[in-house]
Amino acid sequence: MSIRTERVASLIKEEISLILAKDYSDPHYGFVTVTGVKMTADLKIARVALSILGKAEIRERTMQMLEQEKPHIRGILGSSVALKYTPAIQFYLDESLERADRINRLIQQIHRDDGTGSNNSGE
Repeated sequence: MSIRTERVASLIKEEISLILAKDYSDPHYGFVTVTGVKMTADLKIARVALSILGKAEIRERTMQMLEQEKPHIRGILGSSVALKYTPAIQFYLDESLERADRINRLIQQIHRDDGTGSNNSGE
């Protein structure tokens, strides 16, 4: 990725984060965090990774709402960012935080099981 592409991705990440926090913080939807943005080389498409707190049904409902609101979000983005073309937005769910949390819980469970198992076998 070129320096320009990285700069534009960073700018888009900041702006979309602000837009979502300001205009789309509804209690019926999950709390949305923009975890990353990847731009195509021509800067015409922004792939926006989102982390959404909540149960699976809330995440799904939030993603549906964001898909419907994509033209509005793109319009706000176009008025706040000075680029030749306002990039098309593609949202996708970033599940890496959930995977990391699951791995941490499994490791903790292994340590708990190992600790209780060694106490029982040592007595």
